[in-house]
Amino acid sequence: MEGKVWKFGDDVDTDAVIPGRFLVLNTPEELAAHAFEGVRSDFAENVKENDIIVAGSNFGCGSSREHAPLALKGTKVGCVIAKSFARIFFRNAINIGVPLLECADTDRIDENDKLKVDISTGVIENLSKGEKYQATPLPDFVREIVNTGGLIEYTRKIIDKS
Repeated sequence: MEGKVWKFGDDVDTDAVIPGRFLVLNTPEELAAHAFEGVRSDFAENVKENDIIVAGSNFGCGSSREHAPLALKGTKVGCVIAKSFARIFFRNAINIGVPLLECADTDRIDENDKLKVDISTGVIENLSKGEKYQATPLPDFVREIVNTGGLIEYTRKIIDKS
């Protein structure tokens, strides 16, 4: 996938991803309209399909609610790359089909850089700077969960095969 970078810092909590007042909404599309509304008012209106969120450490900290990864899914971002993720956010995102990669080099990536990301290998090419970074690739079974749209669709696929 290729996309433009939206850069965030460390400790981006789930309230920053989707403010609490929007928790009455439940579909990815409804939530996406308010993604990062309190911290990046231009995000929801300007994010494009396959754009890439890049952040520092502990992305998705705070509440364990699924609304934050659902909002990201609704924006159709290609993936989220961070130095590290809050564990429950990581699980929730994978379970609903949002690809995540951990990469130590996110400080080398800037806002609006154009990236090409290979989820299967973890190779990130910064097309704007001519650099490459190595993220930790998702294990095959986790990548399959993401590729099928999340844990529910993955389970349906397994059940349909039997």
